[in-house]
Amino acid sequence: MQAHNRISSSGHNTPSPPTSPLRSPRYRSGKGKGGRFPSGQQPRTLAQRLAWIILSVLLRRQGVFLFAPLIYISGMLLYMGTVSFDVVPHVKPRPPPGSVYRSPQLYEKLRPEMDSDNSSSSADGLATVWKHSYKGGVWRPCLNKSMGGLPDSNGYIYVEANGGLNQQRTSICNAVAVAGYLNATLVIPYFHFHSIWRDPSKFNDIYDEDHFISTLKNVVRVVDKIPEYLMERFDHNLTNVYNFKVKAWSPIRYYRDAVLPKLLEEQVIRISPFANRLSFDAPPAVQRFRCLANYEALQFSNPIATLANSLVEKMKERSATNNGKYVAVHLRFEEDMVAFSCCVFDGGQEEKNDMNSARERGWRGKFTKPGRVIRPGAIRISGKCPLTPLEVGLMLRGMGFNNSTSIYLASGKIYNSEKTMAPLLEMFPLLQTKDTLTSVEELAPFKNYSSRMAAIDYTVCLHSEAFVTTQGGNFPHFLMGHRRYLYGGHSQTIRPDKKKLALIFDNPNIGYVLIPLHVSSFVCMLCATLILRSHKAKYIQLAGHGNGIGT
Repeated sequence: MQAHNRISSSGHNTPSPPTSPLRSPRYRSGKGKGGRFPSGQQPRTLAQRLAWIILSVLLRRQGVFLFAPLIYISGMLLYMGTVSFDVVPHVKPRPPPGSVYRSPQLYEKLRPEMDSDNSSSSADGLATVWKHSYKGGVWRPCLNKSMGGLPDSNGYIYVEANGGLNQQRTSICNAVAVAGYLNATLVIPYFHFHSIWRDPSKFNDIYDEDHFISTLKNVVRVVDKIPEYLMERFDHNLTNVYNFKVKAWSPIRYYRDAVLPKLLEEQVIRISPFANRLSFDAPPAVQRFRCLANYEALQFSNPIATLANSLVEKMKERSATNNGKYVAVHLRFEEDMVAFSCCVFDGGQEEKNDMNSARERGWRGKFTKPGRVIRPGAIRISGKCPLTPLEVGLMLRGMGFNNSTSIYLASGKIYNSEKTMAPLLEMFPLLQTKDTLTSVEELAPFKNYSSRMAAIDYTVCLHSEAFVTTQGGNFPHFLMGHRRYLYGGHSQTIRPDKKKLALIFDNPNIGYVLIPLHVSSFVCMLCATLILRSHKAKYIQLAGHGNGIGT
């Protein structure tokens, strides 16, 4: 039978395709003879029917899928809190441990226990703790001064030392080493006027020039001026003398290969500036020159030595309860040091303004260069922030030194001293400085000369039973080496690990527990357990040793 075509052929014999159904037969509910549902199919639950309805709508409106990624991203942003509708408060993360200066809060917590500590185990700490002698061998002088006659000189070397007292001291020792190595005659070094230390002192204002020349006479020729017949060649003007621009930390062979030929040709050469112009990694013969200059030839001038030695005697008198033994602390918390560190303490906006002004005065534009980012928290965690007077006091009290310990404080003008020094004086009421040990008249000749004031501190620290360094630098390095040399290796230095101290001072669970102080027998090294401990018995090892020139 031929199929009947319901639509007119319109002149074509090809049958037309059937029209599309209104709904897809795959999702249309069939209605058969068996009733509403086909035979063998179970009735659907409400959830199933709802799912079918939603799916049918989506299939009919396929454009909805274009917005699915946008809907997903919006949901994630709301969930992560990037977009906030003030429904959930934003919680700031806690700063990393040790990145914030919390020492004042720690001191307030521990102070009652410190004030009630009347135990005697720390009172005699200085009298008993340094009982171990050096066991590493016999210490010998670095150089025998009687070396015999010297060959003819190869010429004159004139150096210009820059920096403060200790940079100048480094320059002097290096100049002696270079002159001795090149068999040259050294002219007494000239000191540059520095914009920060602002001290116009000359060599003989700080050091005993006659003693310097006589001590080195069998090792290195030293004169106070260049002979007239040579100066006539340069119109009596030192700026006309050939000047070597030596790179920092140059090896001694550079002086042999580059400087010596010019010295033989000119007979007089100048090296300016000369701070840190010789590598510490030098042959033993060069180190011996440095050693002799530093520990034998360089003695402070008579006015400085007289006053400094009187302060040493006063400190011993005030330390009678500890058999005349006292602790010397080199504290670097002057305004320029605090500003250069870029650390933040508890001074608020006033401190911020002071530090910005100090940085601009001392280092114009260095800290405000485009792209430079300063992170005080990271600096503190890395142990580069200077210890405050409060933190030095907490450390020493934790190590077992109680309020009967005599302390000599060596420092410049402490930043905001009225506030920052108060807690240290509460912990150590016997603390002294050169200002408290002298009258105004005694100190007046030295008051406006930073290098001479530093020389007084140097001498008092040199003769202390224990020396505490808080920041590093030339001053403590010279002292650590000098004390080794002076006392045959038996000297003690406390050199704190400031990375670990930052964590200790940031821990609110620390308590005050007194434990007897222990010191190892290794020369110039103090290994003591810090007595600021938590219930988990956390502790910090404080270890220090010197890198003095020639040691």
